[in-house]
Amino acid sequence: MVQRYQSPVRVYKYPFELVMAAYEKRFPTCPQIPVFLGSEVLRESRSPDGAVHVVERSCRLRVDAPRLLRKIAGVEHVVFVQTNVLNWKERTLLIEAHNETFANRVVVNEHCSYTVHPENEDWTCFEQSASLDIRSFFGFENALEKIAMKQYTANVKRGKEVIEHYLNELISQGTSHIPRWTPAPVREEDARNQAGPRDPGSLEAHGPSSTLRPALEAVSMDGDKLDADYIERCLGHLTPMQESCLIQLRHWLQETHKGKIPKDEHILRFLRARDFHLDKAREMLRQSLSWRKQHQVDLLLQTWQPPALLEEFYAGGWHYQDIDGRPLYILRLGQMDTKGLMKAVGEEALLRHVLSVNEEGQKRCEGSTRQLGRPISSWTCLLDLEGLNMRHLWQPGVKALLRMIEVVEDNYPETLGRLLIVRAPRVFPVLWTLISPFINENTRRKFLIYSGSNYQGPGGLVDYLDREVIPDFLGGESVCNVPEGGLVPKSLYMTEEEQEHTDQLWQWSETYHSASVLRGAPHEVAVEILEGESVITWDFDILRGDVVFSLYHTKQVPRLGAREPGTRASGQLIDKGWVLGRDYSRVEAPLVCREGESIQGSHVTRWPGIYLLQWQMHSTPGSVACSLPGVDDVLTALHSPGPKCKLLYYCEVLASEDFRGSMSSLESCTSGFSQLSAATSSSSSGQSHSSSLVSR
Repeated sequence: MVQRYQSPVRVYKYPFELVMAAYEKRFPTCPQIPVFLGSEVLRESRSPDGAVHVVERSCRLRVDAPRLLRKIAGVEHVVFVQTNVLNWKERTLLIEAHNETFANRVVVNEHCSYTVHPENEDWTCFEQSASLDIRSFFGFENALEKIAMKQYTANVKRGKEVIEHYLNELISQGTSHIPRWTPAPVREEDARNQAGPRDPGSLEAHGPSSTLRPALEAVSMDGDKLDADYIERCLGHLTPMQESCLIQLRHWLQETHKGKIPKDEHILRFLRARDFHLDKAREMLRQSLSWRKQHQVDLLLQTWQPPALLEEFYAGGWHYQDIDGRPLYILRLGQMDTKGLMKAVGEEALLRHVLSVNEEGQKRCEGSTRQLGRPISSWTCLLDLEGLNMRHLWQPGVKALLRMIEVVEDNYPETLGRLLIVRAPRVFPVLWTLISPFINENTRRKFLIYSGSNYQGPGGLVDYLDREVIPDFLGGESVCNVPEGGLVPKSLYMTEEEQEHTDQLWQWSETYHSASVLRGAPHEVAVEILEGESVITWDFDILRGDVVFSLYHTKQVPRLGAREPGTRASGQLIDKGWVLGRDYSRVEAPLVCREGESIQGSHVTRWPGIYLLQWQMHSTPGSVACSLPGVDDVLTALHSPGPKCKLLYYCEVLASEDFRGSMSSLESCTSGFSQLSAATSSSSSGQSHSSSLVSR
């Protein structure tokens, strides 16, 4: 498996020319990097005007590995070949390096660049990327991988310090400014030489158009870079490999999500939750983004207004900060009638309220980071259990609590910095036994549990909260405005029918809908167009499996059941007896959509009637052609345990004048991630036009 590393952009607040002078002092040896044993120049060339200087070096590095491994390998040092292209005119230095030792067993490639800061021409940026591919190494592949990455990250950290050391040395010697390059007059003899043939060792053979093309491409991707100072200031200390994981995951998001990109703090939480295992963090984040999209979570703080009952009887609220500057949330669970709240407002309302607390917590962390000038990535919860009894262990309530824990664990990882549990009663171990298996081990380590009055005095709350912040009901000095809870009057309970209806309303209010596609049983959505020219837009994510998406038109009405004009139906709608080309026609070419892809597109209709958006399972190239399933096929698909595809979809019909008038009208007003292809703006009146954008 190839290991990749991508550094953030590191900034030297010195001009490019001075940084280059410091860089040259690293050769031929560098005492500040003990593993660097020395180097020799293999080849060197300059352009006629002196603007471009190419140097190829052979560098020897000591093998920092156990003696047994060095003995088996038979080497005490390894050789790398480094090619530098210094362009004084463009003020860039591009560096490529690869290993010669064991090149048939281990492949190491490194790309570095020094460039001028885009916003300050007197500053210099440095960026570095590398890949390690261990094909075979005497059975010690895993050990070598760990040694190599450990040594590499140590050298990355040391590299910036070395440049700063030589910069300080130059300045102490009186060299604080080096003039920029200016072209020298070209003599007639040089001009003739320039026009003549070049030898194999000349600049053209080793210039940036050949071996350094990957480095040039890497330098051009400014939108994917993170500044190292920003990481330290806003995200906290990260090792070089952790920085690399953050940059790679951010780059993946920029490639696959054309809408809103999560903030770096949000991405970092998922990496920490999976111990910076990139693939696991990517999958966890992908599922969470789909969940946020389906449930409109990005708009929750703007749209969620808790019922008056919750504001009165939900015994929780924000209360200053802990001693580390984390926002503090107080929850008096023992004083809260969880059973009464569930019967009065429903489980969905309670869940949304819990989600709004987590969203507010993230917002407050960002505010604390700005206020304190240092990273605050999590919040503290003070959980008061006085009054907890068997009433709180009501089975539906415990089931709902476990569901909320699961949702929060999956979508708000590493947001809880510390949980202070005070006045835990005797019944608490029973509750803990029920819920602890559902809590991540990293989260459980943040729990501090105090029974009785153990939270008072040294070793208690004073170790985590300032005395003036400790609530008055726990013997502190602060007046706490968190609601006291209490029993919800039974007269406010909803009937079972009302509660079921309320839960359904939450589900119906979701803009994005989920669907399963079985083999032989496609999922179809009917959209009725009353006027000839309108625009059908769609946005869907393939959560599992591969599907084929098509769009059809028919003048016949499928079996939709009783409905009002303009409404939609879904399921399997095309009748078995219909014939393609006679009863209905295809107006959108079939599109094969792979698992994990996001598809956005639109179609300008030409005729009134019923338009059918269809998703069917894709298995072979022949499946692209439409084949209507028989009854037996459908029954087999529904009852067989075979594979199925899952998707999340949204569609909307817009008037054609709205479509032409503003591209922003194409974007779903409730989706934080949907964005239609810019190609749709080229549609013209009176002509059918469609496009689909695949985001990988």
